[in-house]
Amino acid sequence: MHKKTHYLREDLAKQWQEEDPFSMVKQAEGEIFRQKEGRRTLRFILGGKSYFLKYHQGIGWAEIIKNLLQFRLPIISAKNEWLAIQLLEQNQIDSMQIAAYGERGWNPAKKESFLVTDELVDTMSLEYLGEQWRKKPPTFRSKLSLITKIANISRKMHESGLNHRDFYLCHFLLDKSFSTTNTIEDATSLFLIDLHRAQIRKKVPQRWLVKDIGSLYFSALNVELTQRDRYRFIKRYSGLPLRQVLSEQQSFWEKVAKRATQLRDNGKAE
Repeated sequence: MHKKTHYLREDLAKQWQEEDPFSMVKQAEGEIFRQKEGRRTLRFILGGKSYFLKYHQGIGWAEIIKNLLQFRLPIISAKNEWLAIQLLEQNQIDSMQIAAYGERGWNPAKKESFLVTDELVDTMSLEYLGEQWRKKPPTFRSKLSLITKIANISRKMHESGLNHRDFYLCHFLLDKSFSTTNTIEDATSLFLIDLHRAQIRKKVPQRWLVKDIGSLYFSALNVELTQRDRYRFIKRYSGLPLRQVLSEQQSFWEKVAKRATQLRDNGKAE
């Protein structure tokens, strides 16, 4: 007997009615964003609404062993991201909205699972933030608002026991009007996405804090930030006066800077 569990939100339950949800996601068609290592990511439309699907069909023992030999935890199901999104929601961090989730099977190499989320429509990634701000410098208020938002998300995420493992500007989304207005206000929503590699513990070990914040810093190296901007992030993230941070946490921030430099020198994100 196979272990099986799934959740369907009312809108998808109505569309799929009595159909097996595992069969429905397996047959789903749409714009494919990724299809490798037993995982398929696509955008599909159902009932006039747009969704994102991450379907895992099992990565096989060879891929699991390869990851373990590289001292990396293999991603064997969508459960990781499902739990991470729920934790972010509990901590008032904007992310994707879960529409459906399912998992079945005991064998980790053959475990079948899926996660369906609403598409975050009319949003854009912060991946090209540096390029945009070099062409059109932001107001001080907009720059301060964005630094504050990212620092708050980082702090709350880590305090919740979650580390992202792909913590780059490209995984932050905000309203696409930003590309033309260049304005960020206190009420502007900022969404954190792509949580399939996230880890959840009671407390995040320091080395994973360094990896997350170092990766974020690396992705922001082409953004024209001043030393004061960096200090503003550090103060907000740590929740401490700057003098105390520089006195008590200097080693941590040196490690963060070192990781960012290593990623830059390698020429690509890990």
